Amino acid sequence: MRITTIGATVAAVAVLASPVASGPAPATLAAPTVPVASVASVASVASVASVASEPARAASVHGEARISYIESIHDDIRFTIHAEQTPFTRPMPPTAPEGLSTDARGTLKFSHTRGEVTGWAEAKVDCLVTSGRTATLTAVVTKSNVEEPGARLGISVQQGGKGEPGRLGFSWGVVNVDPENVDENGQLVRPRAGSCMAPAPFTTVIKGGFKVVHAEITKSPAQPETAIPRD
Repeated sequence: MRITTIGATVAAVAVLASPVASGPAPATLAAPTVPVASVASVASVASVASVASEPARAASVHGEARISYIESIHDDIRFTIHAEQTPFTRPMPPTAPEGLSTDARGTLKFSHTRGEVTGWAEAKVDCLVTSGRTATLTAVVTKSNVEEPGARLGISVQQGGKGEPGRLGFSWGVVNVDPENVDENGQLVRPRAGSCMAPAPFTTVIKGGFKVVHAEITKSPAQPETAIPRD
C-alpha cells in the first residue's frame, strides 16, 4: 500500500431512548406508619437497586467535521465517525478467545477533495479507546477509490471545549512511515496500523465537531489478577 495524502471524514450517531409505557394511575391507598429507620433502609435499598439496574456506559465517538491539514491547506477534507465500544465481541483465539476490552463497532468515512478530484473511503470500526475528551480508534476499509479493501486506518479525535476547536489525527500522510519499507520502485509503503493505533490529533476542526464519551476499559475475564511483587 503506497502512502497517499488523499484523505479524511467523521459521522453523527443517533442515540435512541426507549419510550416509557404509561398506564392508569393506581388507586390511592392510606400510607402505613413506618419507623424512620425503616424508611432510610428502604430508600438505601431502592438507591442501590436503581444503580444496579442502570446499564454500564459505553465509550463512544459521534461526529462529523471538516478539518484543516497543513499539507493540503486549501483542500476540502471531511471525516464522519459513528463508533461505540463493544467489549469482548471480537474473539482472537488462542491469545484472546473472548476478544479485547477495546473491541468496537461502527463506521468511519472520509473524503478528500482537491480541485475536481475526490478520494474517499468507507471502513468498519474494530477498536476504540478513550481518555477524557480524546479517543483513538481504528477501522478496516470496505470500499474506497484510494485505499485497498482490508487496510486498517487509525484515527484520533479530540472533542473541542472551552473555546478550543476539536482536533483529529490520521495514520497516513506525515505519520506511520517505515523508511526501510519500500516497493520495487523505491516508493515508501505505509505499514499496517495495529488496532487502536493512531497518532495524536494533529489537525484542526474548522467545521462541525465530535462528541467523545469516555468509559474505563474492562478487565479481560480471561486474564487472572497479577500479583504485585513485594520487596
